[in-house]
Amino acid sequence: MTRLAFGTLLALMPLLCQAQELTMAPAARELSERISPLDSYELPTGGFADGTVPVRRFEGLVERRTFRINGASATTLQLLTPLREQLETMGYDLIFECDDRSCGGFDFRFETEIVPAPDMHVDVGNYRFLSAVREPDNAISVLVSRSGNAAYIQTIRVSPVQQQNGGKTKPTAVAAAPNEELGLTLARDGHVVLRDLEFDSGAGGLLPGQHASLGQLATYLKTHPEQRIALVGHTDSTGSLAANIALSKRRASAVRERLVNNFDVDPSRVDAEGMGYLAPVGSNLTPQGRESNRRVEAILLPAL
Repeated sequence: MTRLAFGTLLALMPLLCQAQELTMAPAARELSERISPLDSYELPTGGFADGTVPVRRFEGLVERRTFRINGASATTLQLLTPLREQLETMGYDLIFECDDRSCGGFDFRFETEIVPAPDMHVDVGNYRFLSAVREPDNAISVLVSRSGNAAYIQTIRVSPVQQQNGGKTKPTAVAAAPNEELGLTLARDGHVVLRDLEFDSGAGGLLPGQHASLGQLATYLKTHPEQRIALVGHTDSTGSLAANIALSKRRASAVRERLVNNFDVDPSRVDAEGMGYLAPVGSNLTPQGRESNRRVEAILLPAL
């Protein structure tokens, strides 16, 4: 093995410390990873009170990850404790920790950034949260929840950008998700959920965002010019079928418009349809199931 000179090792120490990752339980399976080189995160610093959750804003490299443990029997406290201990070992100071009641239950969960389902599920009656900082610019939050016979873990971490090239800001180098990943799933399964899309409650407009899934979908279409797709919106079962079909089609149409206008996709190759609540992937009797059902999928159509 090649040995690093002592001076080189010292120079690399800040990057090595920043690259430390939390070690999850062996049974944990990573569901999603989203890395934004220049982004911001509102780190919760207290529970829900007086109509809001207090936050501290951090900017830099933001890494959002989610994990699932199938058949987990551990409590949320048992799952969170080793992660807290790791953070303390890494030099983080714990600034806030709560369980579902002391966090603020439903209100805290919906005032806090959560990765959309199906990559993260939060049972509003069975979760724990902590936030920690390593001054001056590092921050992390960990959210653990149990849902049925599975446990879910979400981490959101902010690291400072590196100052290089005479003071010019340069993002820390990270391994980006390959552009063809979504396309491979689409080609293999014939459909894929676009997981990073968000809409206002009860409205059809697509909220602003980077929408990496649309970039990957556009890349797939440009490299496979013979393919066509349908964007299909889905809802939960709240409300009438007619209203939900109309809402789901408006959402699919909004995604189509963004794909065409922002990613230069030929509109003749993209349809938009709505299924309402007719094709659920989860139970509409639970909050987690309803959240999973609210989605937009891309479906392959016969080639041109």
